[in-house]
Amino acid sequence: MDTLQARYLIETPLDPAQVAEVLAGEQSSGTFVRVAGESDELRARSRAIVEHIEELEPASAPSLPSAWLERQGRGGPWRRARITVAFPLANLGANLPTLAATVAGNLYDLGETSGVRLEHLALPAAWRARFERPRHGVAGTRALTGVADGPLVGTIVKPNVGLSAEATGALVGELCEAGIDFVKDDEVCANPDHAPIAQRIKAVMAHVRRWQERSGKRVMVAFNITDEHDAMLRHAELVAQEGGSCVMASLNWCGFSSIQALRRRTDLVVHGHRNGFGMFARHPALGMDFQPWQTLWRLAGVDHMHVHGLQGKFAQSDAEVIDGARDCLAPLADASDTADRVMPAFSSGQWAGTVPATIAAVPSGDLLFMAGGGILAHPGGPRAGVTSLRQAWAAARDGIALADAAAAAPELREALAFFGAKH
Repeated sequence: MDTLQARYLIETPLDPAQVAEVLAGEQSSGTFVRVAGESDELRARSRAIVEHIEELEPASAPSLPSAWLERQGRGGPWRRARITVAFPLANLGANLPTLAATVAGNLYDLGETSGVRLEHLALPAAWRARFERPRHGVAGTRALTGVADGPLVGTIVKPNVGLSAEATGALVGELCEAGIDFVKDDEVCANPDHAPIAQRIKAVMAHVRRWQERSGKRVMVAFNITDEHDAMLRHAELVAQEGGSCVMASLNWCGFSSIQALRRRTDLVVHGHRNGFGMFARHPALGMDFQPWQTLWRLAGVDHMHVHGLQGKFAQSDAEVIDGARDCLAPLADASDTADRVMPAFSSGQWAGTVPATIAAVPSGDLLFMAGGGILAHPGGPRAGVTSLRQAWAAARDGIALADAAAAAPELREALAFFGAKH
């Protein structure tokens, strides 16, 4: 297969087949008229092909404005169709930014449309192999943390509330003693004046190393190194020098090229934060689904990917979160390539009460389960918060209702009483 297939939802008052051809041409041969030197042979080789069109129920009103349609005096009906377009791989090479520009570029500005959404990308296995792969993914993350079975229990430290580097380190030390597997920085705390990243890395890792020496337990900390390109690379090197195993980056704002360079420069786990994804996804007639978005970023070689949480605080439906987690755990191109999977990170409003639904969604337990307040705000303290999550996991694994399990699990009982009253 020498093409990449992209599926779109389009909305237009014109013939969907005509608009599909406009989209395919704009994103490949690239002009609305034949230009000098454009032979039939060249056009056949470079032009994207519309492979399938399925017309859907029309919309009652245009989802998005189009000055072009207004100038043409075109009104409804607003026809909707799902189209599949095959893009020649020869146009792309192994160039991730250009791939993104091809499948998710100027097509969003086409005047003929009142809605365009990228729903799915399908990659040939041989072409996927030309890009970065997860250096660690699911299996490597388990090996580095020593967690062979079940979810990794994690939390989010928010030094952006004003904690110094030293205070952050002390809190991480307390979390280590509480039995945590994974700790991450908040996405809006990278290199603040009150807790500079270089100082924070050293302060935190001193506590992590001390705990490992005492207990043998390896706690993974995802340091937020989001920054300009060279600073990111320097900070990743410092994490490695201090014995760390993971760095985090805000994918949408660092860009494909910086994440690819980071992946090539370091053997650390790369924890990909999705903040900003809502701009791509919240309007049903614009942007892209999570499947193509995570596909693009996985080609940059990330190891973890945020999917938000079930019954959480954000706008996504539980079905969308579940689909996202399953996308992360599915190989991109070759179903037999189990190493080409990334660890889905569940977060946002998570606590012991959301564990059963999460395990039902991902029965393998191959996930990061991150509870900020669900651990740090537990009335019994962080240790009780971590314990409550493990008790919830054990109950869900054994098919026991949390309320029943809580009778013999005081930490879980406290969590249900405290957090349950807030949900």
